[in-house]
Amino acid sequence: MAHVSIFVYIGAVLALALAVKRLAQRLRVPEVTGYVLLGIVLGTSVLQVLNESVLERSGPLSTVALGIIAFMIGIELRLDVLRRLGKAIFFIVVFEVLLTFAVTWGAVFMFSGGDMALSLLLAAVASATAPAATVAVIQQYRAKGTLTSTILAVVGLDDAVALTLYVFVASFVSSRLTGDALHFTVVALQALASVGISVALGGAIAVLFHVSLHRYRENEWIGVGIASAILLLIGLSELTGSSELLSIMVFAAGIANRSRALTLRSMDVLRTSSPVFLAAFFVFGGAHLDVTSIVTVGLLGLVYFFARAAGKIGGAGLGALIGGAPRSVRRRVGFALLPQVGVALALALSVQKDFARPEFGSQGFELATIVINVLLLTTVLTEIVGPILTRRMLTASGETGASGRQTE
Repeated sequence: MAHVSIFVYIGAVLALALAVKRLAQRLRVPEVTGYVLLGIVLGTSVLQVLNESVLERSGPLSTVALGIIAFMIGIELRLDVLRRLGKAIFFIVVFEVLLTFAVTWGAVFMFSGGDMALSLLLAAVASATAPAATVAVIQQYRAKGTLTSTILAVVGLDDAVALTLYVFVASFVSSRLTGDALHFTVVALQALASVGISVALGGAIAVLFHVSLHRYRENEWIGVGIASAILLLIGLSELTGSSELLSIMVFAAGIANRSRALTLRSMDVLRTSSPVFLAAFFVFGGAHLDVTSIVTVGLLGLVYFFARAAGKIGGAGLGALIGGAPRSVRRRVGFALLPQVGVALALALSVQKDFARPEFGSQGFELATIVINVLLLTTVLTEIVGPILTRRMLTASGETGASGRQTE
């Protein structure tokens, strides 16, 4: 079936995704879980409709979807909201990210028999939280209050930190796999250069975007501008060897902090256009799961899942305590940070893109395969457990309902 046009596959996938969306709503399960499960069934190890050839040809679509996910994160990073929430946000994000990284690295390192590259990459990916699932729960239950605002700020900031952390880890692992001499200063400077280029590209495009479009009120103009900016940043990032996810996130954050009206119009555009790309992204992402590897990856997946959960809950609670957050936030914020689909899956696919290349040989391909299978396997768990826990924490804090109320 390799001769069939890729557009036939994309069209069929979107049609099936629509059916899955309706079924998920009736069963009251997260739509994303349905998309990933659909991808697994259609993918390389079950029906093989979405085989390796199809997945390779669908690469550009997944890349654009990754850009949209990065934009959705960045558009939530508003400085006025962060200032209002105070120092507690800083401590929650720092301790939650670092403790999750440390616990996951230690657990995977011991379980894998000392595989440094695998443990570092999974630890970096574990630091991210999926804003989409959390935001969906907050919108569904019309939550409002201190805990709600804290959760929204944390899921945006910790993804920004996770993306930056991944750049450093990827540089370190690349040096190990290619056999280059591991000089920490050189690796750190290379990673800093990558981050700096990403920030510069994103910031420059944000300024151009604002200057060109801040007077336009029609969403059509904004949509064309966003599409142009995302595609440009993807291409420029590939040319410069920097992170497209980080540059697009910086671009979106630049918009969010320069013009409230432009931000709202941008969000309107994404609200109507992004579901097409995201549905396809999660289905094609799920198709990468190698079911035959579940016996070996399954145990590693459970180690990863529980280590990540311990880091998220413990780190967020400790950060909230040190930062002087309200008692309700200290007790509950970590339980709302378990969903990982979105940025974590995006980072997993970035691992595949970065390391399943000829220069890294079979070791790089095996590493990328394990990372994406662990993430796909645990995504099903987090997308079932995560939204349920988020809803319970918001309900327990008294912030659900039309009016909502502040936590104690």
